[in-house]
Amino acid sequence: MDQQPPGGREAAGSGVPTPTCYRHPDRETGISCTRCERPICPECMVSASVGFQCPDCVRQGSGTGHHPAASRPRTLAGGAVAADPRLVTKILLGINLAVFLLVSIRPELVNDLTLLGRAWDPSPPPGSIEGVAEGQWYRLVTSMFLHQEVVHIGFNMLGLWWLGGQLEAALGRSRYLALYLLSGLAGSALTYLIAAPNQGSLGASGAVYGLFGATAVLMRRMNYDMRPVLVLLALNMVFTFTWGGIAWEAHVGGLIAGVAIAVAMVHAPRERRTAVQAGTCALVLLVTVGMIVARTMALT
Repeated sequence: MDQQPPGGREAAGSGVPTPTCYRHPDRETGISCTRCERPICPECMVSASVGFQCPDCVRQGSGTGHHPAASRPRTLAGGAVAADPRLVTKILLGINLAVFLLVSIRPELVNDLTLLGRAWDPSPPPGSIEGVAEGQWYRLVTSMFLHQEVVHIGFNMLGLWWLGGQLEAALGRSRYLALYLLSGLAGSALTYLIAAPNQGSLGASGAVYGLFGATAVLMRRMNYDMRPVLVLLALNMVFTFTWGGIAWEAHVGGLIAGVAIAVAMVHAPRERRTAVQAGTCALVLLVTVGMIVARTMALT
């Protein structure tokens, strides 16, 4: 029975083990850390004055005399490199799935959490006027995590997992979370602004389309082949405007917000990076709040 040699895979016909990354054993590599000499893959390489170092050596300060935080590896956008680059994505997936299970058990909650501008709700008697315009601002956020159909949540969670993990690793946790939440909120705000007041809307599509836009910006920044993501985005936009029952406003709002935030995240000058990123997020939030306030004034 064939066995994989310890510390690497055996190159075909050579009898010599091929080193694999110590953090990702399934990835072969020819690069090793200049300090501890452990093999590292491109995702784990941190540029040093000479060669590359592994995240552990950089995080520990590597005997440089600096506090470990001063030498902590950074992502492309300036965020801290995390041991689990998909933690926030997993949490977001968990929240969406938990809400889906909750409304499956208690379907009446859908009416309380759906994005609704302003409409008459006859139940329970004698009925009442419900919606964001009536002060139920939470609907703008709760609707981002709300799904009723298995196919709906399936496609959205697939997009979140496929796009979110890569973006979280590239941006860092806090920047990635800001991208997701602001994109989803912008999608809700544009739906609230344009759609009929009594039209209900739910789903994570606005946030996922924000991830689509950010992925395109990131791939352009890293000079990757953009055709796969652009083709996929184009197909999704076709479905957005041709299939019935889809809140296209959420898709468009999320996409625009995602692109704007991602441009600031990956193109901000290093010396003013945090200020530019925070300022852009604040601007997107300000425009979003402006749309919400304007629509509320129009409906009331």
